[in-house]
Order: sequence, then structure tokens, then C-alpha cells
Amino acid sequence: MNMAIRKAKVEDAVMIKNLLEQLDYPTAGTFVADKLAKMLSHTDHELLVYELNNKVVAFISVHFIPQIALAGDFAMISYFAVDATVRSKGIGKTMEAYAEVLARSRNCDRMQLHSSARRVAAHKFYERQGYKESPKYFSKKLYYN
Repeated sequence: MNMAIRKAKVEDAVMIKNLLEQLDYPTAGTFVADKLAKMLSHTDHELLVYELNNKVVAFISVHFIPQIALAGDFAMISYFAVDATVRSKGIGKTMEAYAEVLARSRNCDRMQLHSSARRVAAHKFYERQGYKESPKYFSKKLYYN
């Protein structure tokens, strides 16, 4: 069995689009490919994929956020998906642990994420990985043209 974690490439857009759709994110047209091309150039961001037998079956998007008032910086997981056909096989755990190593190497002393209340199985996964719920999370929708 061939498996590997690597940096995402624009050519991975179709598989990442499929994974986002499994999380109920609409991804019309070339939206994901366009976003992917833009995100891959950001130095404060890592977008990683997990390949199993040369097929992308998972991805994680991690942002590194410098902190002015704290010694350590934050790593924020913004998107994380494992294909439904291979869940509960350790792939998510492996990817999260890899992201943690990257975060530590970038002087981060914590990892954070937001997970919708409806994603109960995801919450159980994060708790098994040592995450604790932080009860207040505020969001303001900004509209743009």
C-alpha cells in the first residue's frame, strides 16, 4: 500500500473539490482550482493532501497566525476532510499529527479550529486528539463584490 502526505498542487483541485462536497461545501466550476492556485503562494499557510495508492483521499488546510501578546503563535485548521470511504483508518490522526509538527516548527504553542455543531463525529475525533472545546466563537459575515 502506497501512502504519503505532501503539499497540495493545483492538479489536486478535483479531488479536494470532491472532499469539500462531502462536507456539504458547494464548489461550482473552477472555484476550488482558482482558490488553490492563490493559496499555494501564501507563506503563512500549508495545504496538505494525503495520498493512498496515488489517489488523494484527504486534505488539511492550516494557517499560521503570529501573536503579538503571547510568546507562541497559533496554528488554525480551516478545512480538514478525509474521504468517507477511508474514514476511521488512522488517516485523519496521521494528518493532524503532521500538522502539529509543522505548527511546532513554526513556534506555535496551540492549534485551533472551528467545527460546526452538526459535525458530531468530527468533534469526537478532535477530542481524541486532545482538543478542548472553547465555548465562545464569534463570526461576522462580510460581503464583497
